[in-house]
Amino acid sequence: MNEEQFKARTRQLGLDVIRLIETLPQGATAKVLGGQLLRCATSVGANYRAACRAQSTAAMIAKLSIVEEEADETLYWLEMLVDTGLVSRDPLQPLLSEANAITAMTVASLKTLRAKLNRQSKT
Repeated sequence: MNEEQFKARTRQLGLDVIRLIETLPQGATAKVLGGQLLRCATSVGANYRAACRAQSTAAMIAKLSIVEEEADETLYWLEMLVDTGLVSRDPLQPLLSEANAITAMTVASLKTLRAKLNRQSKT
């Protein structure tokens, strides 16, 4: 997957979460969980875009680490919506799968970049 395709996926995750949040029932719990989910899910794409503009491998690693953290946090808040009974698991399964896939791809990229940085520091 290339950079533009991954940008599109991370952006789509944010858009899908925005649409989900608009369907949540009114109430204090939904408002808090929805707000947390909105913040982290939209942060995934924003930080990936920043990583693409990084001036060094170390800067890219720093930004991608944020992408990893926010994608994993997105999973957490989606699971909380299910665990509280605000949303059933079945309709959230595509979002859960996509957030998990984005997290896994980011982890793989970070491993590659860290190995590259280690090789650079040894030369």
